[in-house]
Amino acid sequence: MKIFPLYERLHQHADRIALREGDKVCTYRELGERADRIATELLGATSDLEGQRIGVLVAPGADYAAAQWGVWRAGGVFVPLSISATTKEISYTLSDAQIGCVITTEQLAPQLPPRDSLRVVFVSEALATVAGHTFPSIAPERRAMILYTSGTTSKPKGVVTTHGCIAAQIESLVEAWRWQPADRIPLFLPLHHVHGIINVLSCALWSGALVEVYARFDPAAIFSSVAADAYTVFMAVPTIYVKMIETLAALPAAESAPVIAGFGRMRLMVSGSAALPAGVHRRWEEITGQRLLERYGMTEIGMALSNPYDGERRPGAVGIPLPGVAVRLKNDEGRVITGEDEPGEIQIGGPAVFLEYWNRPEITAESFDDGWFRTGDIAVREKGYYRIMGRSSVDIIKSGGYKLSALEIEAVLLDHPAIAECAVLGVEDATWGESVAAAIVTAKGSALDAGELRAWCKERMSPYKIPRLIHFIEILPRNAMGKVTKPEVKKIFL
Repeated sequence: MKIFPLYERLHQHADRIALREGDKVCTYRELGERADRIATELLGATSDLEGQRIGVLVAPGADYAAAQWGVWRAGGVFVPLSISATTKEISYTLSDAQIGCVITTEQLAPQLPPRDSLRVVFVSEALATVAGHTFPSIAPERRAMILYTSGTTSKPKGVVTTHGCIAAQIESLVEAWRWQPADRIPLFLPLHHVHGIINVLSCALWSGALVEVYARFDPAAIFSSVAADAYTVFMAVPTIYVKMIETLAALPAAESAPVIAGFGRMRLMVSGSAALPAGVHRRWEEITGQRLLERYGMTEIGMALSNPYDGERRPGAVGIPLPGVAVRLKNDEGRVITGEDEPGEIQIGGPAVFLEYWNRPEITAESFDDGWFRTGDIAVREKGYYRIMGRSSVDIIKSGGYKLSALEIEAVLLDHPAIAECAVLGVEDATWGESVAAAIVTAKGSALDAGELRAWCKERMSPYKIPRLIHFIEILPRNAMGKVTKPEVKKIFL
């Protein structure tokens, strides 16, 4: 009988601690037993859920992991529901994925919409079930999970991955980032996205590592654990690194020093889910000695590109293809780009690529080009490393025959000490087609001079961008309380 890969590896780590939540711990053996009880409750008198979609509305922790594995053990498709979602948002997912059963807790159940046909299984009751069922065989090609992506032009779509896809995604990262049983990692990321589900939780459980679960990002608690060498691996989004930089700067040296030293002793720190500003990359290394590893992925493909574990971790770049992942760039004319310094759409192939968008065959077909998944992201290869320029639909500004990256321009502007926030976009221009516009919020107590900003940009950007940078800037100053004062907005033409 075939067992899904994560469960199959349980015996290798049986008595090791899998998850820690405060004073509570759950071993791998106990996690398997909990999953079997939940699977038994889900199956009832049946022998196989045969791909039924099972919603899971459970807070991060051992109960979440047991529910996920229980769904898979019973032959169902796991559909995680965000614990911060509104009832309306949950109702959409239940309807779209045709979910007839939800696993939840007494605390979170009120978030579910009232539906007579919806079966609700409480974790507490399921864990009281006596496991003794004969569980179905789980082949790699069976559907395993549906994650909902935030649509930019339509309602969220359900991304369907198989057990084989998930195993390929995990194995690629375990190899590339050298996961090992001795690893320990904090988990404070949401568990309805790939970053938390695959990169942190699944890779750790595959490897026999320990996951310490937090209900949310808690700097004080996490810093205390970091200072005590509780973790060997750390994964977060760029905004968390920015928050930690600010928090460390505000602490007395005697309090920040052991935390900084703890970060410095970790073997790996990863940033993802959004572009990491080069300035943040450099600042974190200056503070801790840690050179962050930036990577690139999507719900549909897991992770595809990564800066190397050994070797150069280049600020502003997302590195090279991960093991088992095929990557190519294709230009607007449909030509595969073989050289460097020419932008094109990232297209991905390999066993980690998703199966389909749930109940959207036409969109699924449109998303592939001769078997390659079209990401919609534009990148350029520079000295062997890929650099993301942005989404083809919103982040690429076509000006004077050039493709300009709004994300790249934003990154340069954010390095200016007087700029706290900014947004860059293209505006219609009779001469250039599109010109670059930026809305800027100044840092507290700072002023911004247009001439000085132009000089700043000229020093840091390719010459061909300068005539079009910047069509205009809206500077939104801050008042004495540090708040943006919109009535004082003024435009400065450069």
